[in-house]
Amino acid sequence: MDHKEKVKYFYEHITTNHIVEKVADYVSDDCAIRLGDKTIPVGVAGMQQHMIDVRKTYPDLKMIITRQYCDGDYIISEFIMEGTHKGEWLGMKPSGKKLCITGVDIDKVIDGKIVEHGGAVNTFEALFEAGIICPSL
Repeated sequence: MDHKEKVKYFYEHITTNHIVEKVADYVSDDCAIRLGDKTIPVGVAGMQQHMIDVRKTYPDLKMIITRQYCDGDYIISEFIMEGTHKGEWLGMKPSGKKLCITGVDIDKVIDGKIVEHGGAVNTFEALFEAGIICPSL
């Protein structure tokens, strides 16, 4: 698999099927999360914990990569994440509603493993559309 295919497989198969024990096959021990200009080391254990925590909110999570772009070592993946809001998140009680959240992941891949992960998720739009959050007037 090339880097694009490997990243797509990681999200669509490993993440969707919650195969936490296989994360180390796709993520480097030196993996870091990019938040703006900050880099936070998380490694394999941090990425595994992230998968576990997301499952607490969306136990039936499914990720679909809709488009990908490659720029050197960087793979940019547009995705749709679907899941039922069954766990509390950021103080919001479970709604039981099926959400469809779009976003973009930016992963740097070296030697076949993700060494840097970042991106953006359009959570607000999905929560608003589902009526989970409402504007105050």
